[in-house]
Amino acid sequence: MKLGIIGAMDVEVAALKAKMENVTVTVRAGMEYYAGTLENLPVVVVQCGIGKINAAMCTQILVDCFDVTAIVNTGIAGSLCTDLDIADLVISRDAIHHDFDLRFWGRPIGQVPGLDVIAFPADEKLMNAAYAAAEGENPGHTRIGRVASGDQFICAKEQKDRIIADTGAVCAEMEGASIAHTAYRNGVPFVIIRAISDKADDSAQMDYPTFEAIAAQRCANVTCRLAKALL
Repeated sequence: MKLGIIGAMDVEVAALKAKMENVTVTVRAGMEYYAGTLENLPVVVVQCGIGKINAAMCTQILVDCFDVTAIVNTGIAGSLCTDLDIADLVISRDAIHHDFDLRFWGRPIGQVPGLDVIAFPADEKLMNAAYAAAEGENPGHTRIGRVASGDQFICAKEQKDRIIADTGAVCAEMEGASIAHTAYRNGVPFVIIRAISDKADDSAQMDYPTFEAIAAQRCANVTCRLAKALL
């Protein structure tokens, strides 16, 4: 296995890059791809930048240029449910675009024309391995569920309520569904690992700066555990 690991921000990938060995760096489309080993597993770690376009472009480059056989998206997210608190962990069952809206043409939220799914399903083996890794890091504080993605930071109760009603997701962020979408179209297994950094409501602007680093470190620790388990 050769694992592609994507994080949107430096805080989400810095700890992983620091633990890598035998590293070579390649720049594609302004992104630095760190190829080497993590816990002895061949990996490529990359910071894609914030947003769905950056995430999709990064994923396609991993597939086309680095021959990865599986993809993990690691990072932070806002909670959409009361039983997910800050620093808790979410493993994706599937991922959906909460801001893709063709209801005018009778399609449900998230459904992209030409595709046979509304939400992109994670690989079951990766999902189960990621869940075990998360439970090893923080027992009793992991949930498998739907991840919702859109090009907006969710920081108002009205936004949060709309996404819950439209998608049934348990957390919201800005890249995962595009990574899932691209991996799905390429037939590459994927999973999303997210640590909760805020409540995705009117408190988000206060919570996020305080808990970003804590949540990102927890997610990086889980990703390292997953790499070791996949060896």
